[in-house]
Amino acid sequence: MGTLGRARLAAAAGQARTLGMDGERRASQALSSGLPEGGAGGESPGDGGPVPGSSGSSALLQAEVLDLDEDEDDLEVFSKDASLMDMNSFSPMMPTSPLSMINQVKFEDEPDLKDLFITVDEPESHVTTVETFITYRIITKTSRGEFDSSEFEVRRRYQDFLWLKGKLEDAHPTLIIPPLPEKFIVKGMVERFNDDFIETRRKALQKFLNRIADHPTLTFNEDFKVFLTAQTWELSSHKKQGPGLLSRMGQTVRAVAWSMRGVKSRPEEFMEMNNFIEMFSQKINLIDKISQRIYKEEREYFDEMKEYGPVHILWSATEEDLVDTLKSVASCVDKCCKATEKRMSGLSEALLPVVHEYVLYSEILMGVMKRRDQIQAELDSKVEALTSKKADTDLMRKPQPIRELNLSEVTQQDSHPSDFRAKLTEEIGKLEDKVECANNALKADWERWKQNMQNDIKSAFTDMAEENIHYYEQCLATWESFLTSQTDLPLEEASEDKP
Repeated sequence: MGTLGRARLAAAAGQARTLGMDGERRASQALSSGLPEGGAGGESPGDGGPVPGSSGSSALLQAEVLDLDEDEDDLEVFSKDASLMDMNSFSPMMPTSPLSMINQVKFEDEPDLKDLFITVDEPESHVTTVETFITYRIITKTSRGEFDSSEFEVRRRYQDFLWLKGKLEDAHPTLIIPPLPEKFIVKGMVERFNDDFIETRRKALQKFLNRIADHPTLTFNEDFKVFLTAQTWELSSHKKQGPGLLSRMGQTVRAVAWSMRGVKSRPEEFMEMNNFIEMFSQKINLIDKISQRIYKEEREYFDEMKEYGPVHILWSATEEDLVDTLKSVASCVDKCCKATEKRMSGLSEALLPVVHEYVLYSEILMGVMKRRDQIQAELDSKVEALTSKKADTDLMRKPQPIRELNLSEVTQQDSHPSDFRAKLTEEIGKLEDKVECANNALKADWERWKQNMQNDIKSAFTDMAEENIHYYEQCLATWESFLTSQTDLPLEEASEDKP
């Protein structure tokens, strides 16, 4: 190692000691490892090298001390402030204690830290003179500053979840809101309150809330916060706020009119998005039907196989020469039954819910595209109105036959059209901004959703494939062991019978 290299490393190690024992350890490792002259990069510093203690030397510390140990690939030093990305992360103006470095060190394998944890449990049935419904306990734990406490416990019914979903759609019309489980099941309302249905719904509601909590925008929605923290009477009071019934009906009528009107020129990227949604909806619905059919056939196979074990046990009581063989068959059947039951459990808990959730997602995506088109249709209608008004104005400006005009006609021709056009122009400007924001929000959320969808479906099918492989290996080993024992037995008896 050259003299200049040692001097620079010594200066770097001295400053690392002020940053805590961790920096000192890396500096000592760097000294013992041996470096080319000029530091880690092998480049000579030159005569005009930075003086230790200046910002240049701090950059030297970052480059030559924290990055010297190339074997520690799991350590990454970064700055949370984007304005500091072009300068060193440990400037003299920043705290230099070891604790201050915690916020600047991130392990690549460590997942992003969550600050909102939601659990849905303890369903309760409520019976009134009017209705019967289920409420669920929701426990929220958080470290966010906007919450008044670190833990909340409330009870919510399904209608409250519907209200939250509606408020999120109103506030973010082109964001992909996670789906809720269906209100009723196909088998009918009578089975709404059995244990299996309630447990399935509980899991789906918990996934719904946690998907919102993990969303970069929806997680900070004020109605979401109220849903998690407000007591029942407070939530009821909060629901009464906002636009009245007539206003909501007017918005619905306008939305229906714009949707019936349609969009004349949808951007190409959204045309491709719409085509993808239609194809995805067809395929995921087909996969859902096939998965349900497989599960049904598996259930029938399991119910039939469960009867074989007891049948062979009863049979062994009547066949003295085949007692051991028949009991071994019954044991093998019993082991295969347990393996089948485990595989069915994996199918019903891992694959079926994921596939069906994305069936519901396909409906959500269609709704998102419809709301985006409604916003654009509103803009198109205003543009057409302005164009028509300009055409009428130009027509009025053409030479007309000379006739006597009264004062009211002069006023209408002079003042009213210009005021109306100015108002339309202002509305069009606002709608253009609204359309741009809606399009950008949808494009960003679309990429995020596609990535999550691919990961979820790939993980579900991979896990199911591994479960099937394990199942068949287990059943094969069971019957091979049985056949081996039955094949060896006659050979041994034959060898004993030889003279």
